[in-house]
Amino acid sequence: MPTVWVLGAGQLGAMLKQAAYPLALHVEPVEPESDQIPSINDGDIVTVEREQWPDTPVTRYMSQQSGFMNADIFGKIADRFHQKTMLDTLGITTAPWRSVEVDTKAESLHAELGRDVLLKRREGGYDGKGQYWLYEDQGDEVPTDWLGTGIAEKKIPFNEELSLVGARDKNGKKVFYPLTLNLHSNGILMASIAPLARVAHLQPMAESMLGKIMDSANYVGVMAMECFRVGEQLIVNELAPRVHNSGHWTQAGACVSQFEMHLRAVSGLPIKSPEERGQSVMINVIGVEREIDWMKIPSTQCYWYGKDVRPGRKLGHININHPKKKFVQTALDELRGLFPDNYADVFDWVERELSRL
Repeated sequence: MPTVWVLGAGQLGAMLKQAAYPLALHVEPVEPESDQIPSINDGDIVTVEREQWPDTPVTRYMSQQSGFMNADIFGKIADRFHQKTMLDTLGITTAPWRSVEVDTKAESLHAELGRDVLLKRREGGYDGKGQYWLYEDQGDEVPTDWLGTGIAEKKIPFNEELSLVGARDKNGKKVFYPLTLNLHSNGILMASIAPLARVAHLQPMAESMLGKIMDSANYVGVMAMECFRVGEQLIVNELAPRVHNSGHWTQAGACVSQFEMHLRAVSGLPIKSPEERGQSVMINVIGVEREIDWMKIPSTQCYWYGKDVRPGRKLGHININHPKKKFVQTALDELRGLFPDNYADVFDWVERELSRL
């Protein structure tokens, strides 16, 4: 089997490497700023754990390989101007938007997009970074450093945030995980729940949207689509052409995790419908020291990324899964007592949403 090289050596690359073992695949994550150029052979595969990367000798070399998967899609998705343009061209609903040019005035943005306008950098920015709110009642102008570097979006009064993770193989076959409900705080994903019976009727709509996107790009691998639910309508917020944080629950809650599914697709192995295994919850560990007692709780899987602890940093995640919801709730109750007080709102949200299932 060929080696699968991963551009990026963070936690997603590490979890791809872990998922490769049962497939007898060799996966090598590569740090973009490494001093050593990887030795990529003909027939090897290059994939990514991120849609943006710095311009370095390593990234230039890897992105020029004939086995670099989905090479044409990253520029369309990493740049929000091109991502939004692609969605508009495909007729897929997204928040009304316009480009922020060098001469754009706040008055014109408010006239077109409303009183509250969200500026987003065209490139870069994740976990709430690279965003700036422009409020008409505060009389602010567009900051100088945003002119010519961003897009502006209309504020969407959404009911909740959902995401869909799907995969497509080289023959155009597509499979999808169930819609996932997500909680964000300051732009950072804090928790995910799947599946949810109350949003199952939106699954065909979501699959049609993401399937259309993947087909249009002839995409191969896993892609994630983050959406706002507004009534019975889904509005695409962001796309990620890679494995995604909101799909981490699949490690415990599906017959094939998103990481294994991505490797199957890019390496030409069969992909299959990823039946879920009971009820799943994922809790992101953000800026919290590891607590060994997390590992004692039944129905949990704990992942620690080995990073230095810093406020706001993703340090790990905990998957909770059981065929019976009451055991998931019991695990959550135990886990709550081992997290700091600032996680109370996260556990409250999860328990409230589980009760609505």
